[in-house]
Amino acid sequence: MSEESRRFKVPDELADLYDFANTLDLRHFTHHGVVHPQGDELADAAGLGAWMSQRGLLAAGAKVTGATFEAALRLRACLRDYLQRDPAEGARNKDAVRSLNEALRLFPLTIEARSGGTMGLGAVREDALAGLSLVVAQLYDGSRNGTLDRLKMCASDECRRVFFDRSKPATRRWCMSTLCGNRIKTRNYRARLRAD
Repeated sequence: MSEESRRFKVPDELADLYDFANTLDLRHFTHHGVVHPQGDELADAAGLGAWMSQRGLLAAGAKVTGATFEAALRLRACLRDYLQRDPAEGARNKDAVRSLNEALRLFPLTIEARSGGTMGLGAVREDALAGLSLVVAQLYDGSRNGTLDRLKMCASDECRRVFFDRSKPATRRWCMSTLCGNRIKTRNYRARLRAD
């Protein structure tokens, strides 16, 4: 779990998925006169290895290869594409579902018995992709318990951050209404004034 997922109170069971989706930062707006810099924590294989190590997702001795890196980028792109849609629409969008399923094939899961008599999903793989299989397990668990529907992408084209919707009706559209929501509402208001 990262500082950001803690700050925004993302449930632990979705924290790695949230962090993984947000390794790509496409924000390109100015806030208080400062332009937000875009970035990609997974700019190369070393970046992926560092990100996974920070979260305890990289097994000792596992190597992040070029193929691992490409699989991770594809998974992230498909996840972000799926999460940018309204939950009901995402499940009905055949292209998004097909692409996500193709990306998920590289991350097989198995049911594991755990101490305390519980069961959970674990990685079948034993290479570097095993850690990302645990991110995929969070995707599955979230879809089963309904929390995945609260993981959304900000509706602002200048942001596109994935956020966890903590509102009671789960109808938020922006990661922060005071930032992205306010900027869009102000822009729309000014456009209406100009039109009048």
